Amino acid sequence: MKAHVTKASEIQRDWVVIDAQGAALGRLASEVATLLRGKHKPNYSTHLDTGDNVVIVNADKVALTGKKAEQKQHWHYSGFPGGMKYTSYGKRREKAPTELVRRAVRGMLPHNRLGRQMLTKVRIYVGGDHPHAAQNPKPYSLKSGRRVA
Repeated sequence: MKAHVTKASEIQRDWVVIDAQGAALGRLASEVATLLRGKHKPNYSTHLDTGDNVVIVNADKVALTGKKAEQKQHWHYSGFPGGMKYTSYGKRREKAPTELVRRAVRGMLPHNRLGRQMLTKVRIYVGGDHPHAAQNPKPYSLKSGRRVA
């Protein structure tokens, strides 16, 4: 019996819209990473990008559980001595909520060229509107883990 190897021409990408309002940041990011990788599809292959395009709306209303808003720190380094900068996740959510979600999703994807390619298929928006209505995205329920008909 031969094993089926998915070819790039066999990949079919769907569009999915996820409402992030009230969703925990890590749980949202893990669901989005699964959709971007294509692990929910029967033709999943580790070396190919078989995932769907994901649109995330209401990124500014994502939930941070516990005391993460005050205690968890986002940091970056300028490269100079004493150049470490810290910002709490609460302030980060107010200033750049799309980057907060994008960074969480990026951490759950492979850390190589394939992961960077997968990250280009996610679109994150602050409000409830998005400009991808022409692609006819299907709503996705985070609670059930499946598309809403």
